[in-house]
Amino acid sequence: MTREQLVAQIYNKKSYLCVGLDTDLAKIPAHFAGNPDALFLFNKAIIDATRETCVAYKINTAFYEALGTKGWDAMERTVHYIGADHFKIADAKRGDIGNTSDQYAKAFFETLPFDAVTVAPYMGEDSVRPFLEYEGKWAIVLGLTSNKGAQDFELQASGSELLYEKVLKTVSSWGTDQNLMFVVGATQAEAFTRIRELIPDHFLLVPGVGAQGGSLEQISEKAMNKDCGLLVNASRAVIYASAQEDFASAAATIATQYQEEMGTYL
Repeated sequence: MTREQLVAQIYNKKSYLCVGLDTDLAKIPAHFAGNPDALFLFNKAIIDATRETCVAYKINTAFYEALGTKGWDAMERTVHYIGADHFKIADAKRGDIGNTSDQYAKAFFETLPFDAVTVAPYMGEDSVRPFLEYEGKWAIVLGLTSNKGAQDFELQASGSELLYEKVLKTVSSWGTDQNLMFVVGATQAEAFTRIRELIPDHFLLVPGVGAQGGSLEQISEKAMNKDCGLLVNASRAVIYASAQEDFASAAATIATQYQEEMGTYL
């Protein structure tokens, strides 16, 4: 999906919501117990309930890889079921040397029809470059995260700037705002003003709204650009809105609430 197509989806739907399919078999409703197809059937119901109110889905691959071949099969079926009208993110946080990254890019962009992959930039340009070579595909590079460990490296001084600032400036020169996004955690709201000074035009994938306490209002105020420039992810708040058989309708209600609030900011 190109930037133009993504922006059109955002303004057509008045939404920049990304629904995170971090599906944990231990947390889905009890009536799925014993069903060998539970993972896909749960995802399918969530997608059907939210596809009109979101523009993207983010599949956290760890929840599927942990289940072996059955999990991978469910992930593959899920990404195909989402279809071409939504931006599909593989939240895989890959980041290895070039020839290995070549294979990761092939896995998610050729074998599977994802539009984007999250990438860790620690090993430098050659670990990110393979993801930037596919037309209409995106690398979403870790920029500033919300976890406690962000203090260990990302927020440490590197010369006259913080390390995450150096990462944003350096990585942004490897691609363009047409194939490169950055992950910025929602609970780092005070940093969005500085981030927009460094990368005014790039899209940001922003996790941490909902269960993690990030403020959609603050994010939108500080980080929105002329093309919106935001994909705000909500996972647990949407997919686990109910633990009962009404889980899909509950998810639809929460997603609609996000969409309606986003519409006011757009």
